[in-house]
Amino acid sequence: MLSRTADSLFWMGRYTERAENTARMLDVNTQMSLLPQTDEQTAVAWKAMVSISELETAYVKKHTAYDTDSVLNFMARDVDNSSSIISCLRSARENARAVRGSLTTEVWETVNTTWLEAQKMLDQGALERDPSAFFEWVKFRSHLTRGVTVGTMLRDEALFFIRMGTFLERADNTARLLDVKFYALPDNDDGDFGPRDFYHWTALLRSVSGFEVYRKTYRDVITPERVAELLILRSEMPRSLLACVSEVEVNLREVANARSNATLREAGKLKADLAFGTIEEILELGLHAYLQRFLDRINNIASGVSRDFLVPLVV
Repeated sequence: MLSRTADSLFWMGRYTERAENTARMLDVNTQMSLLPQTDEQTAVAWKAMVSISELETAYVKKHTAYDTDSVLNFMARDVDNSSSIISCLRSARENARAVRGSLTTEVWETVNTTWLEAQKMLDQGALERDPSAFFEWVKFRSHLTRGVTVGTMLRDEALFFIRMGTFLERADNTARLLDVKFYALPDNDDGDFGPRDFYHWTALLRSVSGFEVYRKTYRDVITPERVAELLILRSEMPRSLLACVSEVEVNLREVANARSNATLREAGKLKADLAFGTIEEILELGLHAYLQRFLDRINNIASGVSRDFLVPLVV
C-alpha cells in the first residue's frame, strides 16, 4: 500500500476517534457543571478539560476565562482549533475523500454525511439548545462509522491502518483523561470519600462508558484504585490501556514489514507490561509518573508507525 494512502486511512481513524473522545469529555463536564459548586471550581474543571488536549496556549489567545460557554465553543465548533469536534470531523472527511477508492461506499457515505450534518446542526444552534444531545449524536456517528467500517470493509491493510489509528488515539485519550481527573481530585488521606467524590468517579467512568462495566466487574462501591485498575489493566474494558494497546499490536502485526520490527517490539513490550502489571505496582510508582511514561511510550509507537509506514511528518 502507498504511504500516502496508509497515512490518510490512519488519520481518518484517529480523527473520528478524537471527535468522539472530545464529545465524551465535554458531555461529562457539562453534566458535572450542573452540580452545586463555586465559580472557581467550575473554572478549574473546564481548564482541566482544555489541558487534557494540551490546548491552553491556543485557548487563552481567544478567551479570558474558563467558563462553560467559552470552552464548549472552543472545543466543539472552533474551526481554528484543530482538535475541536467540527475540525476533527472535517479532517476525518478530508482523509476519507483522499482515499475514496480504498473505502466501501457505506464507509464513505457515513463519514461524509457526519461532516455535513454536524455543520448543519451547529449552524442551527444544536450546541446552545441541548449540548448533551449534540454530544450523544457525535458519539453515535462515531459508533456508526466504526461499525460500518468493520462490517463492510475487506480484512486487508486498509482496515488495519484505520483500526491502528483508532486505538492509538483511544489509548492516548484514556491515559490523559485518567491522569487529569486523578490529579484534579484532592487527596483524602483517611480514605473517606464524600458525595462530590462519588460523582467525580462516576463521571469519569461514564466518560469512557465504564460505569456499567465497573459494576459488573467489581460489584462493589466505587474506589479510585479500582477505577484506575479498570481503565489501565482490565482487558475486558474496551477503552482500557491494555485493550487499546492489544488492538494496536494485533493490527501492527498484520501490516508489519522489515522496517517495523522495532515498532512492533515496542508495542509488544508495552502490551506485556500492561498484561502482567498490577495496580499495586502502579500506585507504588505513582499514577501520574506511570501515565506520563505510558504516554511517552504510546507516542513513540505512533512515531514508529509514522516512520515505518506513513508520510513523514514535516517539522
